[in-house]
Amino acid sequence: MPLTPGPAAAQVAERMARAALDWLAALDARQREGAALAFDGGERENWHYVPRSRRGLALRDMSQAQRVRVMALLESALGATGVDRVQGVRHLEGLLRQREGTWRDPDNYALAVFGSPGGWPWGWRFEGHHLSLNVTISAPDKIAVTPAFWGANPARTADGLRLMGPAEDLGRELIRDLSETQRRSAIIGNRSLGDIVAGPGRERDLGAPRGVAIATMEEPARNRALAIIDYFLRALTPELAALQRRRVFETGASNLRFAWAGPLDDGEPYYFRLHGAVTLVELDNTQNDANHVHSVWRDLAADFGRDALADHYRRQRHR
Repeated sequence: MPLTPGPAAAQVAERMARAALDWLAALDARQREGAALAFDGGERENWHYVPRSRRGLALRDMSQAQRVRVMALLESALGATGVDRVQGVRHLEGLLRQREGTWRDPDNYALAVFGSPGGWPWGWRFEGHHLSLNVTISAPDKIAVTPAFWGANPARTADGLRLMGPAEDLGRELIRDLSETQRRSAIIGNRSLGDIVAGPGRERDLGAPRGVAIATMEEPARNRALAIIDYFLRALTPELAALQRRRVFETGASNLRFAWAGPLDDGEPYYFRLHGAVTLVELDNTQNDANHVHSVWRDLAADFGRDALADHYRRQRHR
């Protein structure tokens, strides 16, 4: 989502550029060739959350010093909370490795830098199984941080870790908070949809928002709906989260609709979403007997900085 222009956004962008340049400077020529990619190539929007090989440089192919610089870049956008969540995703991948074999790899998470940090536009992606973080700096004070995908398998570990637990609980509490009439409006299916809908290249497949408008909810339910969005925002640095929150409200948070698919009973597969003209959050917990979460936050107008980049390229053509 693009930031309202101002010094806070510019300072965040400057920190990111310094961290990206520091990481690139630590790479050898071969590594840099694979990690520094063209901004305008199709690769920048080639995101996914499945386990696969990716452009960029994977953690497994980095030295410890290079990995430290990756974490510094992540912290420039995510802060400690977001980095902890990233490490949680990788921890779960390690559990899958113990259970399913070495093709599951907590070090198969790759960083790619697009364009030239410090100039603009430029961007970066950190991605692997159950994680896709896409950041675009389209001007010195305009930053987009979507699409952002977070997954968890298992959703609940044997020792009780629930990486996406707060978001899961808020969704279930929200559907139960609604009046009977509102609940009927919110439920769009008796069975879970089986996965998020707005995966790569499918952001328009949902069509018009469905469900119950949060503007019609009682305050406790409305607060829970906004807290779901806030769970995703809390993965960002405080400055970036505040500016992204402003974006959500400026584009009509009151017009968001909440939809649910699946039973309401604990332990059953379910899906829910908050969907408006611009903001979309989806969460699905269906696979592996409802112990496998996929979630995504998208800006339907500005994923990958598309709106700000369109303005930039129009100005370039008219010069």
